[in-house]
Amino acid sequence: MVRLVLLGASGSGRTTQATHLQALLNIPVISTSEILRLEMATETDLGLEVKSFVDAGEFVPDLLMIALMRLRLQMEDAQQGWILEGYPRTAFQAEELDFLLDELGCPLDQAIYLQASEETLMQRSRSRGGSDDTIEVIQKRIEQFLDLTMPLLEYYGYKQKLLTIDSEYDVATVSARLEHGINHLLK
Repeated sequence: MVRLVLLGASGSGRTTQATHLQALLNIPVISTSEILRLEMATETDLGLEVKSFVDAGEFVPDLLMIALMRLRLQMEDAQQGWILEGYPRTAFQAEELDFLLDELGCPLDQAIYLQASEETLMQRSRSRGGSDDTIEVIQKRIEQFLDLTMPLLEYYGYKQKLLTIDSEYDVATVSARLEHGINHLLK
Protein backbone atom coordinates (compact mmCIF):
# COMPACT_ATOMS: atom_id res chain seq x y z
CA MET A 1 0.00 0.00 0.00
CA VAL A 2 1.34 3.42 -0.95
CA ARG A 3 -0.14 6.88 -0.50
CA LEU A 4 1.34 9.65 -2.61
CA VAL A 5 0.85 13.33 -3.32
CA LEU A 6 1.99 14.35 -6.80
CA LEU A 7 2.81 18.04 -7.15
CA GLY A 8 3.85 20.04 -10.18
CA ALA A 9 2.88 23.09 -12.17
CA SER A 10 0.83 22.91 -15.33
CA GLY A 11 3.25 21.56 -17.94
CA SER A 12 5.38 19.58 -15.46
CA GLY A 13 3.97 16.24 -16.63
CA ARG A 14 1.98 15.72 -13.44
CA THR A 15 -1.09 14.16 -15.08
CA THR A 16 1.04 11.98 -17.37
CA GLN A 17 3.12 10.71 -14.45
CA ALA A 18 0.02 10.20 -12.28
CA THR A 19 -1.41 7.95 -14.99
CA HIS A 20 1.92 6.09 -15.22
CA LEU A 21 2.01 5.53 -11.45
CA GLN A 22 -1.62 4.44 -11.44
CA ALA A 23 -0.83 1.69 -13.95
CA LEU A 24 2.40 0.73 -12.16
CA LEU A 25 0.95 0.61 -8.63
CA ASN A 26 -2.66 -0.31 -9.42
CA ILE A 27 -4.05 2.44 -7.19
CA PRO A 28 -6.44 5.27 -8.08
CA VAL A 29 -5.45 8.78 -9.06
CA ILE A 30 -7.59 11.21 -7.10
CA SER A 31 -7.86 14.81 -8.29
CA THR A 32 -9.85 17.69 -6.91
CA SER A 33 -11.66 18.10 -10.22
CA GLU A 34 -12.80 14.45 -10.04
CA ILE A 35 -13.95 14.87 -6.44
CA LEU A 36 -15.88 18.05 -7.26
CA ARG A 37 -17.51 16.51 -10.36
CA LEU A 38 -18.61 13.42 -8.44
CA GLU A 39 -20.03 15.44 -5.57
CA MET A 40 -21.91 17.89 -7.81
CA ALA A 41 -23.48 14.95 -9.65
CA THR A 42 -25.01 13.65 -6.41
CA GLU A 43 -27.17 16.78 -5.99
CA THR A 44 -27.04 16.34 -2.20
CA ASP A 45 -26.82 19.41 0.04
CA LEU A 46 -23.04 19.06 -0.04
CA GLY A 47 -23.07 18.66 -3.83
CA LEU A 48 -25.23 21.75 -4.26
CA GLU A 49 -22.92 23.74 -1.97
CA VAL A 50 -19.93 22.68 -4.08
CA LYS A 51 -21.83 23.56 -7.27
CA SER A 52 -22.53 27.08 -5.99
CA PHE A 53 -18.79 27.76 -5.64
CA VAL A 54 -17.86 26.11 -8.94
CA ASP A 55 -20.62 27.91 -10.87
CA ALA A 56 -19.46 31.24 -9.42
CA GLY A 57 -15.90 30.49 -10.55
CA GLU A 58 -14.66 30.53 -6.96
CA PHE A 59 -12.33 28.16 -5.16
CA VAL A 60 -14.06 25.63 -2.94
CA PRO A 61 -13.10 26.59 0.65
CA ASP A 62 -10.36 24.48 2.23
CA LEU A 63 -12.51 23.00 4.99
CA LEU A 64 -15.19 21.93 2.50
CA MET A 65 -12.49 20.42 0.27
CA ILE A 66 -11.12 18.44 3.23
CA ALA A 67 -14.62 17.13 3.98
CA LEU A 68 -14.90 16.00 0.35
CA MET A 69 -11.41 14.48 0.49
CA ARG A 70 -12.44 12.51 3.59
CA LEU A 71 -15.40 11.02 1.72
CA ARG A 72 -13.26 10.15 -1.31
CA LEU A 73 -10.42 8.56 0.65
CA GLN A 74 -12.88 6.32 2.49
CA MET A 75 -14.19 4.82 -0.76
CA GLU A 76 -13.42 1.16 -1.41
CA ASP A 77 -10.96 1.74 -4.28
CA ALA A 78 -8.76 3.96 -2.10
CA GLN A 79 -8.24 1.42 0.69
CA GLN A 80 -5.07 -0.04 -0.87
CA GLY A 81 -3.47 3.34 -1.57
CA TRP A 82 -3.88 6.34 -3.81
CA ILE A 83 -2.20 9.17 -5.68
CA LEU A 84 -3.47 12.68 -5.01
CA GLU A 85 -2.82 14.70 -8.13
CA GLY A 86 -2.43 18.44 -7.68
CA TYR A 87 -3.68 18.49 -4.10
CA PRO A 88 -2.81 19.94 -1.68
CA ARG A 89 -1.93 23.30 -3.23
CA THR A 90 -0.99 25.18 -0.06
CA ALA A 91 0.84 24.41 3.17
CA PHE A 92 -2.44 24.92 5.07
CA GLN A 93 -4.15 22.31 2.89
CA ALA A 94 -1.20 19.95 3.43
CA GLU A 95 -1.47 20.35 7.19
CA GLU A 96 -5.24 19.78 7.13
CA LEU A 97 -4.72 16.74 4.89
CA ASP A 98 -2.17 15.33 7.35
CA PHE A 99 -4.64 15.76 10.23
CA LEU A 100 -7.28 13.93 8.18
CA LEU A 101 -4.90 11.12 7.19
CA ASP A 102 -3.79 10.66 10.80
CA GLU A 103 -7.43 10.47 11.86
CA LEU A 104 -8.12 7.88 9.14
CA GLY A 105 -5.01 5.90 10.12
CA CYS A 106 -3.43 6.18 6.68
CA PRO A 107 -0.52 8.66 6.79
CA LEU A 108 1.06 10.02 3.64
CA ASP A 109 4.09 8.07 2.41
CA GLN A 110 5.61 10.60 0.03
CA ALA A 111 5.04 13.97 -1.63
CA ILE A 112 6.61 14.02 -5.08
CA TYR A 113 7.40 17.33 -6.74
CA LEU A 114 7.90 17.30 -10.51
CA GLN A 115 10.22 20.25 -10.95
CA ALA A 116 10.69 22.03 -14.27
CA SER A 117 12.01 25.42 -15.30
CA GLU A 118 9.59 28.23 -16.10
CA GLU A 119 10.77 28.05 -19.70
CA THR A 120 9.90 24.35 -19.96
CA LEU A 121 6.53 24.86 -18.27
CA MET A 122 5.76 27.73 -20.64
CA GLN A 123 6.82 25.76 -23.74
CA ARG A 124 4.85 22.64 -22.80
CA SER A 125 1.74 24.62 -21.85
CA ARG A 126 1.82 26.59 -25.11
CA SER A 127 2.29 23.46 -27.23
CA ARG A 128 -0.71 21.85 -25.52
CA GLY A 129 -2.99 24.62 -26.65
CA GLY A 130 -6.32 25.56 -25.20
CA SER A 131 -8.74 28.43 -25.40
CA ASP A 132 -7.28 30.32 -22.43
CA ASP A 133 -3.64 29.38 -22.97
CA THR A 134 -2.28 32.82 -23.87
CA ILE A 135 1.26 33.64 -22.81
CA GLU A 136 -0.09 35.95 -20.09
CA VAL A 137 -2.49 33.33 -18.68
CA ILE A 138 0.19 30.62 -18.70
CA GLN A 139 2.71 32.95 -17.02
CA LYS A 140 0.17 33.92 -14.35
CA ARG A 141 -0.64 30.24 -13.68
CA ILE A 142 3.07 29.42 -13.30
CA GLU A 143 3.68 32.39 -10.98
CA GLN A 144 0.67 31.51 -8.81
CA PHE A 145 1.80 27.91 -8.60
CA LEU A 146 5.34 28.87 -7.60
CA ASP A 147 4.10 31.38 -4.98
CA LEU A 148 1.86 28.76 -3.36
CA THR A 149 4.25 25.85 -3.78
CA MET A 150 7.39 27.08 -2.04
CA PRO A 151 5.80 26.93 1.46
CA LEU A 152 4.25 23.57 0.53
CA LEU A 153 7.64 22.15 -0.48
CA GLU A 154 9.16 23.50 2.74
CA TYR A 155 6.36 21.82 4.73
CA TYR A 156 6.93 18.40 3.18
CA GLY A 157 10.71 18.88 3.30
CA TYR A 158 10.53 19.58 7.03
CA LYS A 159 8.49 16.40 7.49
CA GLN A 160 11.11 14.51 5.42
CA LYS A 161 8.46 13.37 2.97
CA LEU A 162 9.54 15.31 -0.12
CA LEU A 163 10.98 13.69 -3.23
CA THR A 164 11.90 16.09 -6.04
CA ILE A 165 12.10 14.70 -9.56
CA ASP A 166 13.58 16.74 -12.41
CA SER A 167 10.86 16.70 -15.06
CA GLU A 168 12.83 18.55 -17.73
CA TYR A 169 13.38 15.28 -19.60
CA ASP A 170 11.22 13.21 -21.93
CA VAL A 171 8.30 11.23 -20.49
CA ALA A 172 10.13 7.87 -20.41
CA THR A 173 13.15 9.31 -18.57
CA VAL A 174 10.99 11.11 -16.01
CA SER A 175 8.92 7.94 -15.51
CA ALA A 176 12.07 5.89 -14.92
CA ARG A 177 13.43 8.43 -12.43
CA LEU A 178 10.08 8.51 -10.65
CA GLU A 179 9.98 4.70 -10.40
CA HIS A 180 13.52 4.67 -9.05
CA GLY A 181 12.64 7.39 -6.54
CA ILE A 182 9.62 5.57 -5.09
CA ASN A 183 11.14 2.10 -5.22
CA HIS A 184 12.00 2.17 -1.51
CA LEU A 185 8.30 2.67 -0.68
CA LEU A 186 7.38 -0.53 -2.48
CA LYS A 187 9.78 -2.76 -0.52
